[in-house]
Parts: sequence; structure tokens; C-alpha cells
Amino acid sequence: MLPRRHRLVDSSGFKEAVRRGKRAGSKSLVVHLLVPGTGPDADREGDPQVGFVVSKAVGPAVARNRVKRRLRHQARESLSGLPGSAVLVVRALPAAADADYDALGVDLRRCLERVLS
Repeated sequence: MLPRRHRLVDSSGFKEAVRRGKRAGSKSLVVHLLVPGTGPDADREGDPQVGFVVSKAVGPAVARNRVKRRLRHQARESLSGLPGSAVLVVRALPAAADADYDALGVDLRRCLERVLS
């Protein structure tokens, strides 16, 4: 489980990260990262925040919740690599329902490496 201070819950944070953040995709995920110091959020301070988007296209509720749990755990392990007050949005694609835990982790790390470089 992600600590409360690292959870992205407001819709404006999701919207800004998706619209203005750097994007990288893989077979099962699309990652949007909004790094502090760019645009109107330049003075934002705090911990990095992570949000997840898992639509009904991924599958029934059981599959969506399994994907979210796996992604939350993988993202928690990646928090230390995020810059100060970055906003990360992870969007699961339909292929995420068939991916196992390790495959999702590899995709997430690969996407994060690409948006952080």
C-alpha cells in the first residue's frame, strides 16, 4: 500500500500530469511524469505522488483490482527514484490483465527510466 502522502487523489493532478508530463509507453502500461519546476507548479513542494488509471477495458473488476494492487506495490518500490515533488500517473492497458507481477514491474521500470532521462 502506498503511504497517504504519496497518493494522487485529486483530478487536477491527474489532468496536469497527463497533459503536460513526459510520457512513455509499453505493451501493458503508459506512464506520465510531471517533474517539478516546469510550468505553474514550479513552486510545488512535497513528496512524489502516484496515481493509477485502470479502465474497464482492462477487464472485469477482479482483474482491474489485481492490476492496481500489483502496480501500487511496484510503484512503492520505485518512489525513491522519483524527483522531489513529481506527479506520476500510471495508466494500465488491456494487456496488463494478462501480465504477471514481474512483467508489470519490468514495464514500469522501463517506462520510468525513459521519462526520467
